Amino acid sequence: MATDVLTELYDTLQERKRANAQDSYVASLYRDGLDKILKKVGEEATETVIAAKSGDRAALVHELADLWFHSLVLMAHKDVPLAELTAELARRRGRSGLDEKNSRSK
Repeated sequence: MATDVLTELYDTLQERKRANAQDSYVASLYRDGLDKILKKVGEEATETVIAAKSGDRAALVHELADLWFHSLVLMAHKDVPLAELTAELARRRGRSGLDEKNSRSK
């Protein structure tokens, strides 16, 4: 179910590339370019941290959803397929986070 929601959302985000920026928030982000999208991801990451520190679970869930949404906008903007992200996560499954981090620094 979760992957269905993410797949449907990603597909919609790809479709918004062809939408009018006057009619679509996502299309307006695409029009404004990478810097605007990155700013939104950064804002949502900060808001997620603040919500996590506040202890308000509903606020945290809300901000996490915003962060995921804007991260998916970034992925769609850069044409990174959802399958590529899930393949990377699957590749890391069962592997120590420390081992993963050390393998990237070499």
